[in-house]
Amino acid sequence: MRAHEAGALHGDIGSRGPAWLRTPVDVNALVPQLWPRTVARGADGALTVGGLDVRTLAAEFGTPVYVLDEEDLRSRCRDFRSAFSGDDVYYAGKAFLCRAVVRMINEEGLHLDVCTGGELAVALSAGMPPERIGFHGNNKSVTELARALDAGVGRIIVDSVDEIERLTALARDREVRPKVLVRVTVGVEAHTHEFIATAHEDQKFGFSLAGGSALAAALRIVDEDVLELRGLHSHIGSQIFDASGFEVSARRVLGLQAQIRDARSVELPELDLGGGFGIAYTTQDDPSTPQELAKRLHRIVEDECAALALRVPHLSIEPGRAIAGPAVFTLYQVGTVKDVDGLRTYVSVDGGMSDNIRTALYDASYSATVASRTSTTPPILARVVGKHCESGDIVVKDEFLPADVQPGDLLAVPGTGAYCRSMASNYNHVPRPGVIAVRDGVARVIVRRETEDDLLALDVG
Repeated sequence: MRAHEAGALHGDIGSRGPAWLRTPVDVNALVPQLWPRTVARGADGALTVGGLDVRTLAAEFGTPVYVLDEEDLRSRCRDFRSAFSGDDVYYAGKAFLCRAVVRMINEEGLHLDVCTGGELAVALSAGMPPERIGFHGNNKSVTELARALDAGVGRIIVDSVDEIERLTALARDREVRPKVLVRVTVGVEAHTHEFIATAHEDQKFGFSLAGGSALAAALRIVDEDVLELRGLHSHIGSQIFDASGFEVSARRVLGLQAQIRDARSVELPELDLGGGFGIAYTTQDDPSTPQELAKRLHRIVEDECAALALRVPHLSIEPGRAIAGPAVFTLYQVGTVKDVDGLRTYVSVDGGMSDNIRTALYDASYSATVASRTSTTPPILARVVGKHCESGDIVVKDEFLPADVQPGDLLAVPGTGAYCRSMASNYNHVPRPGVIAVRDGVARVIVRRETEDDLLALDVG
């Protein structure tokens, strides 16, 4: 939902729904926190990004297409690197990963977090220094672990007893001493969707703090002295705006650090507090800046270390969504517009849940705007839907669009850089969209659009 702008507003939205849905809006307004930093409206009302008109991009690259504002992504990398100066900032590749993005975050001085062998392959093929790669995952195979060791991956975040055993055997065979962190489940329930809250006890990630398995795992690694235990890791969830969860998590993890010190006279030198920092998908969201996050997290860690008489460990964080999410918008073309008995207007676009599953999967909210022009017609409350054979194929649940929205219009949905292309599918045999990067008036394909030939190439029956 866009901001409730004052000014030249039109129409009567009616009395349906909560107050924020009944507030008239300027359908042409762009709310800066929702859009990549170089996006603006041109003199004739069409959106521009990186100095290029979206109509030109649509004509050249087709729709739907993910449009990455390269300067925006790079500037967010720099913001985190500056705010967390002296710490390690790992870009969480699961948000969106391709070789071009690996090169961007490498050039901007960030580290990289991967969680599968495929993500590791992309990272290595793009020239990411392996010593600046962290390897996550709750079920890493022997093959994946062996590849990480052979490549010289900088750290592996161990997630189970089985993994400790696998990695220990591989390290002995290779006569190497990999650096590891133990992932700790701290029992913090992040205020987010159940499926993306990762630190409560009843889920698949990490070692339980309350049950004692985290301490047992750490002591086992120290005692066996094959793997180098560098520290502890905690990740409490995703799309988090309330820093109180990080405060509780840090306190509990550092308490475990103190237990390890007391049991084995070992002070672990590192602490990773994970990521999950929220972004603005609608005007209802109020994310913190990297500077605010850094100030809060450093204060939490320093205060708790002082209370426990611990040396302050080297801090790591893992922003993914906070870097890639706002840097991308998806550009669609409107195909049909349907008023359903005055209840709602359905605006159908040429993509849908195959390029953005988050609305269906997480009940996520997005915003949208007509991108190819402005309008002076009254706003209507619309639902942006896709072309798939599912009633849940919704891209934007509720948005004010101009009453004259029509087939052929270009529609832009911001905030789609995280978990949209990376979770995209071929449902209904729809080819996945491409990704273009735009910077300083130049657009280039960084992930090409799939074709029907691509789909048929895998069908060997």
